[in-house]
Amino acid sequence: MRIMLTITDKAREMLEQFISQADGGEDLAVRIEIIGRGPKGFQYDLQLIENKDSKDDDIQINSSGFNVLIAQKSVQYIDGTTLDFKETLMGGGFSFDNPNPLWVDELSQSVAEIIEEKVNPAVASHGGHVDFIGINEGKALIAFGGGCQGCGMADVTLKQGVEVMIIENVPGITEVVDTTDHAAGTNPFY
Repeated sequence: MRIMLTITDKAREMLEQFISQADGGEDLAVRIEIIGRGPKGFQYDLQLIENKDSKDDDIQINSSGFNVLIAQKSVQYIDGTTLDFKETLMGGGFSFDNPNPLWVDELSQSVAEIIEEKVNPAVASHGGHVDFIGINEGKALIAFGGGCQGCGMADVTLKQGVEVMIIENVPGITEVVDTTDHAAGTNPFY
């Protein structure tokens, strides 16, 4: 599979610097995965990992000087992206210029719109929000955040609110599954 990922000279320089400073640098790869979506676009996980720790279905891109691994589930959303490193007053960091839509299929787009337009306004009064993770076999995968993460009423909100809104408005969705790590909630509403 061929994927187009442009790495700017500055990003390449910084990645090479981080790899050379890390233990076992010659055996490290840069792994990129899209781990979520938010109002400002995709959320990325960029890590240095040992080549032996790559996932079986990762797509490898040979970049002069180091390996780049793309998580299989992220490939269609990363194709055509530019990875850059931008200097800021606070130091700097990597940034992605990604021309791809947040969702490439209509079912996912429909669920994302219902969450944005109906679900999130409803849970915002409790300082919470819902993130759409994806779809797996007709099940919409979501994660609660803010005041909803760790809230004792999250299951009620899921079954009587979120799931009802999504299933009523999006044919093809049979269930909504909460993937949240509620134990990590730091400011639950209830």
